[in-house]
Amino acid sequence: MSRRILILSIIAAVGFCTSGVAGQQRPMEPDLAKLASGQGLRVTVTNRRVTSFTDGARRGLRLSEGPGEGAAYLEGVEFANGTIELDFRGKGVEPSFVGLAFHGVDSATHEAIYFRPFNFQAADSTRHAHAVQYISQPTYTWRKLRTEHPGVYEKPVDPAPDPNGWFHVRVVVAGSKVSVFVGNATEPSLVVTRLSERSSGLVGFWVGNGSGGDFANLTIRPE
Repeated sequence: MSRRILILSIIAAVGFCTSGVAGQQRPMEPDLAKLASGQGLRVTVTNRRVTSFTDGARRGLRLSEGPGEGAAYLEGVEFANGTIELDFRGKGVEPSFVGLAFHGVDSATHEAIYFRPFNFQAADSTRHAHAVQYISQPTYTWRKLRTEHPGVYEKPVDPAPDPNGWFHVRVVVAGSKVSVFVGNATEPSLVVTRLSERSSGLVGFWVGNGSGGDFANLTIRPE
């Protein structure tokens, strides 16, 4: 089976919906309930269960809590540039680290945008400024970036979402630039220059050490 046919088969299996005109790359909206059942999802973070859930109008995917960090990747989806939108829900207490991996290879090699919901409404200004984070594993960890480039690769989210509630995120990857918009904001919460030489890779649901997370309403718009 050719690689193109394999990818199309996987896309069909996980229920991607597409729209647009001929000649354009079309948005992908995977059925997260099917992904949670094991169809088209590769979990690289260890000791995690993947389940589906329904919360009002949202039907989503949940990664359980556990040690280590990493991603559950969509199989057969190669992403380079474009926009990824997703709803997240974490917790207002540590540990809670939820995000999006992109240009991924495995659990140790990827870029990610992730959030610390417990810092969204923190009264302490330093903690408040550590709400949204860019990393490029394995070289550029959050600790290395905070130490060597303080205030560059992590920022506050204003207005601050409910740390225990759902919040919507739009991540725009355009060449070397990544912009992160939260909620209905017209201005990005975070804009960074990418630190990876990879031009494309896998897309996945990211969780940090000790943290689980809820994910819903994923849309990928390649360019």
